[in-house]
Amino acid sequence: FVLFLVVGSRVFDPLTSALTNFTEFRYFSIAGGRILTLMNEPEMKGERQSPVAGEIRFEHVSFAYQNKEVLHDINITLPKNSLTALVGPSGSGKSTVMKLCARFYDPQKGCIFFNGVPMNEINPESLMSHISMVFQDVYLFQDTIRNNIRFGKTDATEEEIIAAAKKACCHDFIMRLPKGYDTLVGEGGCTLSGGEKQRISIARAILKDAPIILLDEATASLDPENEVEVQKAIDSLIKGRTVIAIAHRLKTIKDADRIIVLDNGRIKEEGTHDELVRNEGLYAHLWNIQESISGWKL
Repeated sequence: FVLFLVVGSRVFDPLTSALTNFTEFRYFSIAGGRILTLMNEPEMKGERQSPVAGEIRFEHVSFAYQNKEVLHDINITLPKNSLTALVGPSGSGKSTVMKLCARFYDPQKGCIFFNGVPMNEINPESLMSHISMVFQDVYLFQDTIRNNIRFGKTDATEEEIIAAAKKACCHDFIMRLPKGYDTLVGEGGCTLSGGEKQRISIARAILKDAPIILLDEATASLDPENEVEVQKAIDSLIKGRTVIAIAHRLKTIKDADRIIVLDNGRIKEEGTHDELVRNEGLYAHLWNIQESISGWKL
């Protein structure tokens, strides 16, 4: 028995080490494969400078992921300094439209224009300097809150950072933290709540001061109290800008200048909230469902 324990102890450590190394090898292999896939993506080109502001127009745009077409012959005009909302069931193509606006991809068919200039002719870096994005899944760096906000404008002064935080309704909770703006957040912002991360993300976008704002379901996973605070921050962010917003909670985009309803990659209907409710189509159906659910009590 003693011999068994001695032999077992000598075998156990190397075996554990080997299993750990195997797991790490698989992890690095998968990560390396993803990096190679990214590096093999064709480089996005374009020499022209991005127009500072103007309408965004989709002309006969179709797009596919791995040969599966998810947008079919889309024609949309998003006017300057207006709020356009994209709504529809899951998988209808809303997020794809948003990603195409940010030029995460180029469409396989058709063309997207920024103020009359084809997007694929615009320098990608110049284009991104005119766009701010606030997504549902916020990523914060393992750094101070100050530097996470400053990411929107790397040469921002302390006064500009604080002003952006106040507009984003996050200054007060930051000042309640032990080290204020010098507080370190965990990787991905794991030490903060969802609402707090969203408001810091909005402060970052306010500081960048871009003329085009993309909002992708920014309040979808928040509790009612945090949703109110984040909605206040969004209201400060979007004033006087061209805004494209995705929302599951239709009440948050009720006052949009224009609502575009997507279904199975096609435009089903479009108009204002009142017009779409009167049409009694897909939007009215989704609205009535949410209104009936909002009255439920546990």
